[in-house]
Amino acid sequence: DPLADGPTIHAAATRALRRGVKLEDVLGVVESVRDEITAPIVLFTYYNPILYRGIEPFLQRIAQAGVKGLVVPDLPLEEAEALLTKGKEVGIELTLLVAPTSPQERIEAIAKQSQGFVYLVSVTGVTGARTEVASRVKDLLPRLHKTTDKAIGVGFGISQPEQAKQMKEWGADAVIVGSAVVKLLAEGTPEEGLKAIEAFCQSLKAAIQ
Repeated sequence: DPLADGPTIHAAATRALRRGVKLEDVLGVVESVRDEITAPIVLFTYYNPILYRGIEPFLQRIAQAGVKGLVVPDLPLEEAEALLTKGKEVGIELTLLVAPTSPQERIEAIAKQSQGFVYLVSVTGVTGARTEVASRVKDLLPRLHKTTDKAIGVGFGISQPEQAKQMKEWGADAVIVGSAVVKLLAEGTPEEGLKAIEAFCQSLKAAIQ
């Protein structure tokens, strides 16, 4: 149910559904790689799959698989308490999103409740690769750092090493890249897609080191 996502993620979701991919398949991948990955594994999902399973069963199952965090973009702060509370009980951190249009009072409330890190959305609208990232992020990052000591990751629209470097220079602790990676995976064979993703991620890492 990718309501905050653009055509690239929509197309990927459609391909996955047509091929019968289910949540258990995703968690199977997590279980197969969790011992090889030192970074915490964070799932990105919408709220419907969580509600369908039930908050507690969902959280318990993903924790069992080795997941450490969640990003749920269609879950507003006002409705996040149940997931925040139950997540703490099983060791799942819920990261909340700050929109570039959020007033200061709301930014402070979201930053206070967000667990793990704060996800700063760089542009209004849906996800997708863009050639430019809104300059408002440049103003928001210092304000967020004054509000919280949590790490701040910037996402939505980042698709080039130069953009990643810009985010770091503006004060971001991390960049979040989705559509650009998914697009690479959809081109050519799966093996070719994975090689392209490896090279792309290395270019992003080189830009921010």
